[in-house]
Amino acid sequence: MSAGFKSGFVTLIGRPNVGKSTLMNHLIGQKIAITSEKPQTTRNRIQTVYTDKEGQIIFLDTPGIHKAKNRLGEYMVSVAEHTLKEVDVILWLVEPGMYIGAGEQHILKVLERVKTPVFLVINKIDTVKKEQIAKTIDTYKDAYRFAEVVPVSAMKKTNTDTLIRTVFSYLPEGPQYYDEDTVTDQPMRQIAAELVREKALRLLSDEIPHGIAVVIEQMTERPNGIFDIDATIVCERDSHKGIVIGKGGAMLKKIGTAARIEIEHLMDAKVNLKLWVKVRKEWRDSELYMKNYGYNPREI
Repeated sequence: MSAGFKSGFVTLIGRPNVGKSTLMNHLIGQKIAITSEKPQTTRNRIQTVYTDKEGQIIFLDTPGIHKAKNRLGEYMVSVAEHTLKEVDVILWLVEPGMYIGAGEQHILKVLERVKTPVFLVINKIDTVKKEQIAKTIDTYKDAYRFAEVVPVSAMKKTNTDTLIRTVFSYLPEGPQYYDEDTVTDQPMRQIAAELVREKALRLLSDEIPHGIAVVIEQMTERPNGIFDIDATIVCERDSHKGIVIGKGGAMLKKIGTAARIEIEHLMDAKVNLKLWVKVRKEWRDSELYMKNYGYNPREI
């Protein structure tokens, strides 16, 4: 490790669907966090690692901060807000605009309770003209004592290098927490479950995805290097089960095929993925079911 090596923890916050997971995936150069156009895609804190000769940044992607409607929602908001106390830099992602809405106002109130440097990261700048970006900066500059303002496009990777270098300028000298080849501390079982959920989010109708969870029942490797993965998609209603399965099993097959391709790409191995569907009514309000599906409020 070279002299002057920097390291630290950085969290990404913002309203649901502002592009946190997309930005984090591009910053580390690999897809770890799932993405979709539907809000509340990220449910747990996801930790990823960026390493270069200057240092190491551990990124924490958190659920979007929003008004909770059930116990799962409360858990997600708690995860996001709790993370603010554990990091060296906070990246607050917003979209270009001349109006600070109710969701952003809520986040401002949350940020007033922290002393950590906050960067205003204006995402999706590829979707607007330069004048709009300047107006967005004017809109937010008096709302909070931002340490930095960095306009980026996560999709186009515009200014992402600038964001990395600026983050490093705020980090202290420190140890290399992970070896240089590590990009996440997430177990493969969890990543596989999330990839199945991502495909369901993208392929199913709007009212269903918020009510599903994915559990990996078993994950084993054969002597020839093929992985067998059995996963269960949990939904809240009998009617939803039928939609998830689809006519003649067509939708379930579609979800499984799309998920298998991405899991194979990530693992660099052949995968035999089998999916089942179960109904667990109101599981998002059951602490027991939430814990079983990987969302444990007592660990926050």
